[in-house]
Amino acid sequence: MPLDKELVYKEHPCFGPCKKNKGRIHLPVAPGCNIECRFCDRKINEDEQRPGVTSTVLEPEEASRFIDLALMQCPEITVVGIAGPGDTLATDRALKTFRLIKDKYPNLIKCMSTNGLLLDEKADEVSELVDTLTVTVNAVDPEIEAKINKRIIYHGKVYEGVEAAKILIHNQLSGIRKVAKSGTLVKVNTVLVPGVNDKHIEDVAATVKAAGALIYNIIPLIPQNEMKEFRAPSCEELYKAREEAEVHINVFRHCQHCRADACGVPGVYDIGAKLYQGRLFVKETFSHG
Repeated sequence: MPLDKELVYKEHPCFGPCKKNKGRIHLPVAPGCNIECRFCDRKINEDEQRPGVTSTVLEPEEASRFIDLALMQCPEITVVGIAGPGDTLATDRALKTFRLIKDKYPNLIKCMSTNGLLLDEKADEVSELVDTLTVTVNAVDPEIEAKINKRIIYHGKVYEGVEAAKILIHNQLSGIRKVAKSGTLVKVNTVLVPGVNDKHIEDVAATVKAAGALIYNIIPLIPQNEMKEFRAPSCEELYKAREEAEVHINVFRHCQHCRADACGVPGVYDIGAKLYQGRLFVKETFSHG
């Protein structure tokens, strides 16, 4: 049964207005990825505060124990989410985790983030298991997307450039349509890259809104990897992009660049390092494909 939109806006710290009394736990169960964004640099460490970083990788069967520990230390938790550190649909680990925990925690919102490459074909399963979904859509023009995403690995084959971008964008939008139609609430994230997609934000916002997304989140680029020489957008550029997007869709303005192992109330406190302390680092599973 789909969750009521107003309930999600009230209880989910990453949907709707800023909330200083609602928490979430991220379960870092999905290390592999199937696309190669030029700005992405996934790591296992305890220091960096950004997406794609975790101190550990959990097995799906471990998730319940860590949720229980988190709830004891952070009763404000209203959401259990999986946001990597890779892509949640690149393997079956995230969906397996949601199957294992769904019935045990009926009062927690189940939330997942994905790049959307496999969303079109896995939409029914996603809709069955999660209440809210975030899809990262950095462009809806393949020429622009190809400047941000280097390649994809799709059904065992590597695609690059504009060809890869066309497949990715098609699958993202088709998947969003299917998931939104089922009643699952969809948020779209876009990484704002000055000089690349900053003039394209309004097109992205209008397109994902038409596909069924309810809320839009514009994230400033963190210059790293192949985009380490790029600059992060200024506050003025970020504000302008949000204003342009808001003509078409509700805009979320309080993103905290959360780690894949975050736990706590965003912008208030995080106990992720304490929660997952003592787990072995799992570097060998941290790969594309």
